[in-house]
Order: sequence, then structure tokens, then C-alpha cells
Amino acid sequence: MTLPSLTPLPLAAALAALFVHAHALADDPVIQRVLVEGSRASQLGIADSANAGSVSQKELEMRTIYRPGELLEATPGLIASQHSGEGKANQFYLRGFNLDHGTDLATWVDDMPVNQRSHAHGQGWTDLNFLIPELTARLDYRKGPYSPRDGDFASAGSAYVTYANRLARDVATISAGQNGYLRTALAASTDAADGVLTYAVEALHNDGPFTRGDDYKKLNGVLRYSRGYANNGWSVTAMAYHGSWNATDQVPGRAVDSGRIGRFDAVDNTDGGDARRYSLSGVWRQTSAESATKVNAYVIRNQLDLWSNFTYFLDDPVNGDQFAQPDRRVTTGFNAVHTWHAHRSEDMSSDITVGLQGQNDNIFNGLYHTVARRTLDTTRQDHIRESSGAAWIENATRWTPWLRSTLGVRADKYRFRVQGDRAGNAGSAADWLASPSLNLALGPWQDSEVYVNYGTGFHSNDARGTVATVDPKTLEAVGRAPGLVRSRGLELGLRTEAIPKMQTALSLYRLDFDSELTYVGDEGTTEAGPPSRRYGIEFSNYYKPLKWLSIDFDAAFARARSRGVEAGQDRIPGAVEGVGQLALTVTQLGPWEGALRLRYFGPRPLLEDNSVRSHSSTTLNGRIGYRVNKDLRVELEGFNLANRKASAIDYYYASQLHGEATARDDIHFHPIESRSFRVTLIQNW
Repeated sequence: MTLPSLTPLPLAAALAALFVHAHALADDPVIQRVLVEGSRASQLGIADSANAGSVSQKELEMRTIYRPGELLEATPGLIASQHSGEGKANQFYLRGFNLDHGTDLATWVDDMPVNQRSHAHGQGWTDLNFLIPELTARLDYRKGPYSPRDGDFASAGSAYVTYANRLARDVATISAGQNGYLRTALAASTDAADGVLTYAVEALHNDGPFTRGDDYKKLNGVLRYSRGYANNGWSVTAMAYHGSWNATDQVPGRAVDSGRIGRFDAVDNTDGGDARRYSLSGVWRQTSAESATKVNAYVIRNQLDLWSNFTYFLDDPVNGDQFAQPDRRVTTGFNAVHTWHAHRSEDMSSDITVGLQGQNDNIFNGLYHTVARRTLDTTRQDHIRESSGAAWIENATRWTPWLRSTLGVRADKYRFRVQGDRAGNAGSAADWLASPSLNLALGPWQDSEVYVNYGTGFHSNDARGTVATVDPKTLEAVGRAPGLVRSRGLELGLRTEAIPKMQTALSLYRLDFDSELTYVGDEGTTEAGPPSRRYGIEFSNYYKPLKWLSIDFDAAFARARSRGVEAGQDRIPGAVEGVGQLALTVTQLGPWEGALRLRYFGPRPLLEDNSVRSHSSTTLNGRIGYRVNKDLRVELEGFNLANRKASAIDYYYASQLHGEATARDDIHFHPIESRSFRVTLIQNW
């Protein structure tokens, strides 16, 4: 198996103000109001919807996370799961979606896109294992297709992770825990050549609770030079990440129930992966009393080798069904945004923002039949060149002290070019979409605001599906897929701070997709799905009754259905129905601090007729910290404290184990990790 190489051309801190209209509204006195003492900054007069928010560095520090991708669970209603080895991208759930490895959840780190288009394993592949928590300054999130600033993959939601230009305090950590867990990290800032040099390095090893340890090894580094300030200055950042692992993929329930294997065993002990990511990016900002400009550009080189076996001996009773999905790519792109104050008066203000975006992906990937990571034959091998450009404009107007509007439109153009090992699956295609949006905010009245949101968005399909005419496995004829699939969202929301020391948000939404069509990387084919509709309700509440105590509670329920299908066959497999989190956080209690977080992951239909469903799971994680002195503290983290035997993820499909005469339909599950603890020593200076 050879692909061409590529040469790259916690909860008690104040929230950072939402990025929505940050420049346009920064001088408004409403923004500067804080209604919950010693807590999060008020969002009244700032946010365009009830589902947007920002999570500060301190809040992120107080979360107990097993893997970096779980930082995104700070977004209310979002679940990050895993069905394979530690180095693999997470599986995400939000707003009635099984988002697979990132489809319809747009994720950005330091203004660089994380979602990988036309990926070998799945559209929108979102691998966040290169995140270094010590550098994370904040997480901004939005849900729904209501902003022209968000493009591909953002229909269910978007998450923006920002690294700090300068650390308030340098930090060194060393952690050790059960199951072969070891981690050390160093992050620091220093003055250099009239600017600031910020750097971080991280090394990690983790086996997990599996019989054959994951042996996940990670090396990670960031180097940034910046000059000026956050709103007037520039920075250049280099990142490098390498991870390798064994994979204990999902296992069939029948094999565990019969005692043939244990919960933490694997069927194919040669599954695993190796991932590398290198990037170079720069950003420039200039802000004056009349306007604000931001320009950033990036080049990213990603490399993945992934070996999986989900059906065991179904297709090949002799050699087994393991397959490899290598992916090599260089991604280049830029974003430019300019805002100017079109009108200012005592009673009214208006701002106009325009943006340009461009991205190009040069990709070599494939699908191979393997045994013990040795290639037997090629299913497909492709060279993909996918490019896109977008322009958008947004007007934000405060008409009266109680009425704000945001009107925007975005236009996207995509071009797909595929060269492969089969002439019937090669060629070029193009597609474009215009996506309008409108947001109204009414209030505040008695410390409350009402929001009405409407918008259209999209996700791109895999480039291979836009030109394919032949199934590479069966050689049967297939239809071509559209390049872009439209979504339409409508939402009614409420945000209130009428109760002292409490912030509450409630939203009702509907989200339609023209098609659930996706590229199935495990098969090398495009899978057509019918149109869909999702209704949902989301509730988020933050309460700080005491200076040292914070209580978070959020819950979400969604109803996902396919449209235009046979009666009783309208369930969407894997679509999450209900999720919730309850967290208690203690800070400033002498030298002590700590947190407990209860997470509920509701059941999902596994078949269209709802005859097979996954079980729900409830897990409890926690942490406790003790400050030895102003520069030294020790923390103890605990995961799955109740030691629940639950599934991290469930699938229902046919597989065949060695020795079985025929294939069998079964639930295949990946267990959540058993109870484990980690202790960390943290030194600041």
C-alpha cells in the first residue's frame, strides 16, 4: 500500500464576550454589564441567538476530560464519543445527529479548519488529538445555520478554539494514572524581538483498559511569535503532532455474551493507526474607531494510516475483512473579514461586515483490503483536488434599545476533480449555493431577550461521490451525488437573567436537510439518503448561589425523521434523542477546588423501523485540586466513578466471526472505559 508523498506548499471565571458582533457592539454599554456577580459576563445585548456562547480558559480547566476532543462537550447538548483506539477522531452527537467523525459540526482551531473534506474514512473527519489544553484561551460555539460566517459542515453547530498569544502564567505539568497513562506538558511565553514567543510541548502515553493496550503514543508541539495586541497586531504559528495507536474497535455483543471474548477484548488485534499533522498559519488584525480588519492564512499537512475490521470474516472467510484507509493531504486557505461602522447615533447603530474565504485540498487517499496491516488488493485509489471559494456580507443593526437585527447572505462555489484507478470514477464536477440568514433579538425586558432565527446552510459531499458511476466493490452502476446539500433552520429562543445569580437559555428549533447522503469510507461508495427533518428543544442553566459554588445543568431532546419514506421506516439510525449534563463546581474554597459532572447519553434507534435501539448511559466524572502554594497545585481526576458497564457507542449490522457458518445481525458496541484515576502535579511561574 503506497500513496504519493506530499510536500506542504473552571466555571467561576468570566466568559469572554461572544464573538458575534464583537467589533460592532464593543462600545455599547449593555455589553459591559455583568448581571451575575463573580460569574459569567452577561450575554444580553450581545448574542444573536439563545444557543451561542463562549467558554473561558478557567472553565475549560475545570472540566474532567479523558481525551482532547471532549473539550467540545463544553457546548451544551454535544456528546463526544469514541468507537476505536485513542488516536482516532471522536464520534460526535448534537441536535438529533450522529455526526460521525465531524460531518455537520464545523470545527476550527486558531482560525484553521479541522474538518477534512473527502477524507478516506469519513466526510468532515475531525481529529482534535493535536489540541493542547494548556494553550486554549477559550471555546466559542454556535448552533444552527444562522450566520453567513459559518460555511461547510456548520448546520448542526460550529466550534472555534482559540489559543493564547501570551500565557498569563507559564505552566509545567506531569500526570500519571492507571492503564499506562503518562503525560507531561510545558507551556510558556517569553518576550522576544519586540514581541512574544509562546511555545508548548506535550508527550503522552495511554493503554486504556483494553486487554491488548492501545499503546497510544503522542508527541505534540506549538511555537508562536506574536507582536502587538489581540485587536491590533499579528502572529505566526507552527504546530506539529504525531500519534500512533492500536485499536480495540467495536465488538459484537454475541461474542461477549457467550464468553468468547471479554468486554475489553478485540476481534482483530492488528487494527490501529498512525496520524501526523503539521501546520503553519498567520493572522493579522487592525482595529480603529471606524473599522476592524482581520486576515489569516494557513497551510496544513495531514497524514493518516488507519486499519480497521468491523465485519471480521464476512467478505473474506480466509483472510478476514480488515481494510486500510490511508489519507495524505495538503490544505491551504485564507479568511479575510472587514467590518465598518455604517451608522452611529444616540438611538441607532449599524455595522456592515464582509468576508472572503478560500480553501484548496490536494488529497491522495484510498481503500485497500489487508490482513495484519499487509495489503492484499486495492479497492480504490484516488487523487482528489477540491477547491472552494466563498463571499459573504452581514449587516448588524440596533434599531432601538430593544430591537436588533442581523441580516446576511453567503455564496459558496466548489469544484471537485478526481483522478482514480478506475475511469468510471474519475472526472470533474462543480456546485454552488447561496445561503441567506436573518436573526432578530428583542429586548432586554426585565433582564430577558427573545430571539428569532432563520437561515440556510449546507454540507459538502465527498468529491468521489460527485463523479462516481461504478461501485468499486461490486462494480454495479451508481448515481452521482450532488456536491453540496442544503439545510434550512428555524429557531425561537429565550435568554433570561431575571433570577439573581442565574443565567438561563431555552430554544426550540427545526432543521431540514435535502438529503442525508454521505460518502461511506468503509465501503468506498456514496450512500444516498432521503430528506430529513429534526425538531428539538434545548435548555441550558447556570447558577452561582455562592461565591465558591457553581451549578450547571443542560438538557436537549431531538426528534429526527426521514421524509418521503415508507411508513414505519422513517427513523434515522444513530440519531441521538436526548442528552444532558449536570455539574457542580467548587472554587476559591481555601486551597481546595473541585468538580463533579454527571453526563447522560440517551438511547438511539439503530434501524429505520426502530426495532433495535441502543441503551442509554449515565456516567460520572470528577476532579479535586489542592493548592500547595501560589505556584504549585496537585489534582486528582476520576473517570466513570460508578464503574458503569455501558457502551460508548452502538451499531447494528451483520458480521461473521471466525468459525461461524453464516453472517449474523448483531449490536456491535465499544465499551466506555472502566473506572480509573489520574494524578497531576502543576507548577506555575
